[in-house]
Amino acid sequence: MEKAKVFACAALLALGVIAGCAGTQDPVTLPSASNNQNVFQEVDTTAPPSQGYLDLYLSFSVKTHKRGAFAKTDKHGTADYSLAVTIEGQKLLLHGLVQQENSEPQGMVDPEAGDGIRYRFSTKLRLKAGTHRIVVALPADGIVVTRELTLEEGRVNTLLLEPIYGSVSGMRSPRDFNSTSFRQGVKGIRLTLNGSPV
Repeated sequence: MEKAKVFACAALLALGVIAGCAGTQDPVTLPSASNNQNVFQEVDTTAPPSQGYLDLYLSFSVKTHKRGAFAKTDKHGTADYSLAVTIEGQKLLLHGLVQQENSEPQGMVDPEAGDGIRYRFSTKLRLKAGTHRIVVALPADGIVVTRELTLEEGRVNTLLLEPIYGSVSGMRSPRDFNSTSFRQGVKGIRLTLNGSPV
């Protein structure tokens, strides 16, 4: 009987800890009204930046499963799926163009083949030339990636984000080794600045 009481107390304590953790959210992934607003501006003009400033083109294309594939509250497959970008404390939450996509395999191993939802995120940011700390995050996937970027004045700076999908389980042949699929979810983000990995 005493063991049962100890077990019950331990179980309640564990549930309390889990509930406490579930309520916390990484502040990096969410926009805040009190964030720094002096680092960059979203721009859609073709006018060149003034001296000491530059434009950073950011793009990200990712495929996810359809809405309700795993849970009704899941943001995958909905317009609420978002990309969060933070540069030196200033935060921006992007909502992409959403399109249903059922694509045939391109090559022997294609992580994006099949029926799902395609998101395309893009923006142009104007900021000072120099080195900046950037954080990109997918709140729905719990992914947060931090990098230091050195951005040069007088050139077109392009930051390409690419999804790293989860590995496919139950591989049947050697060619399936290291196969990934969007159905396994996003496990990371690869960043490329002006054609070079960062």
